[in-house]
Amino acid sequence: MSFRKLLLLLGLIVFLQACQNRENSSEVKSQPREDSLSALAVTDLAGRLGIPEGDIEILAEENVTWRDGSLGCPRPGMMYTQALVEGSRIVLRAGGRDYSYHSGAGKPPFYCEDPVSPAPAPTAE
Repeated sequence: MSFRKLLLLLGLIVFLQACQNRENSSEVKSQPREDSLSALAVTDLAGRLGIPEGDIEILAEENVTWRDGSLGCPRPGMMYTQALVEGSRIVLRAGGRDYSYHSGAGKPPFYCEDPVSPAPAPTAE
């Protein structure tokens, strides 16, 4: 097999894997993988609330683009980089209340008490 064909094959494999990950990115998952961002968020919320992890429902876990370095959770008086940041938004429910967790720029998910919406998804033209 020529080097060019090998590179093309590897590129196709990477592309198909990325497509599969994108399709699964907004699925609601009832049982998160132990190493997933949602599992980290569930563990944190359970600790905050002093409840079992099984009492927490995952409503959404999605890949998003944050508008700036605040990752959708700006704090008064803080300055943030003014660039789009790829990340994730996780919405959990416990005791009838929803909780937002944000991540991005390689940071683990963190609880966001006053969340801001991510940048709108680009539209295909």
